[in-house]
Amino acid sequence: MLNHNFNNVFQGKRVLITGHTGFKGSWLSIWLRELGATVIGYSLDPKNKKDNFVVTNLQSDIIDLRGDIRDFNKLNNVFSKYKPEIVFHMAAQSLVNYSYHHPKYTYDVNVMGTLNILEAVRSHESVKVCIIVTSDKCYENKEWVWGYRENDSMGGHDPYSSSKGCCELLVSSYRNSYFPEKKYEHHQKVIASVRAGNVIGGGDWSVDRIIPDCIRALEANQKIIIRNPHAVRPWQHVLEPLSGYLLLTEKILTEGTRFSGAWNFGPTPSSIVPVEEVVTRIVKSWGSGSWGILDVQEEEFHEATLLNLDISKAKLKLNWSPKWSLQQALDSTVEWYKNYNINTSMREICIKQIQQYCQS
Repeated sequence: MLNHNFNNVFQGKRVLITGHTGFKGSWLSIWLRELGATVIGYSLDPKNKKDNFVVTNLQSDIIDLRGDIRDFNKLNNVFSKYKPEIVFHMAAQSLVNYSYHHPKYTYDVNVMGTLNILEAVRSHESVKVCIIVTSDKCYENKEWVWGYRENDSMGGHDPYSSSKGCCELLVSSYRNSYFPEKKYEHHQKVIASVRAGNVIGGGDWSVDRIIPDCIRALEANQKIIIRNPHAVRPWQHVLEPLSGYLLLTEKILTEGTRFSGAWNFGPTPSSIVPVEEVVTRIVKSWGSGSWGILDVQEEEFHEATLLNLDISKAKLKLNWSPKWSLQQALDSTVEWYKNYNINTSMREICIKQIQQYCQS
């Protein structure tokens, strides 16, 4: 049993997670099941048989539904049938490089998919809390050295980042139009958006992400090739932002509307380091391997070199702060990847890591 139970607010609650077959969604589903929630998942199929959702056999322990976030009628029927009280919207096209090649799909999924969620939340009385997961890339990135605050300008150079900025504007509009704080007694709903940094952890196999790229190379005994070794990123284990999302939801359920709005859940400054440092530590934690730099003259598309979140609001108002050092995050990540193809109890490994995080 987890020692941090968020005051039992999730016990017996019906919680809808969109994108539950994905990396973050699968970890959140496991955590919520441990907290006693009834989890309803709505998502596309997992992308491959090595995904965290698959190897933890999560489909046997939740209401596992397949559907496209762009299909409003199907999504709305899920709300009608299962009557969720809490919604975590995580379904997204989450890859920057992919968004350059498939911009329309990216906006359709990320923006119109979010609109579909907000419409369903607006239409169904059962929903009391909706957490919309966007990204740290929603901000207009000026590549300055200090962190972005929740009230800084939205932006986005690439289609993915821009789509997340659009989502934030959409959420703000719905909050102001349909769920204003002064009319809470009438609508009884609170909507919040959450923004995290570069999230790492076991079970992520996405393309063009540094940790999965490292693991694929290490498993094949090949040299890890990185594109931009000096790019500085805010690295954090997946459990860090998820703990923030859960704590925020607890606060909304127990204290109400003053916790609506936007929230950053980023790492400490010591975890904001260049890609080359992360790769070097991964190799050391793995126990073997080497890395090199991709030999290209010029990047095909723009890629930001610096992005940082200011988490003062979460610290002061939620009493939330990151728990794990970068090394702990990397060691836990490597532990998952060293076990997934030899261990039949990956759910237990995930739960163990959640327990270790809660006890930190």
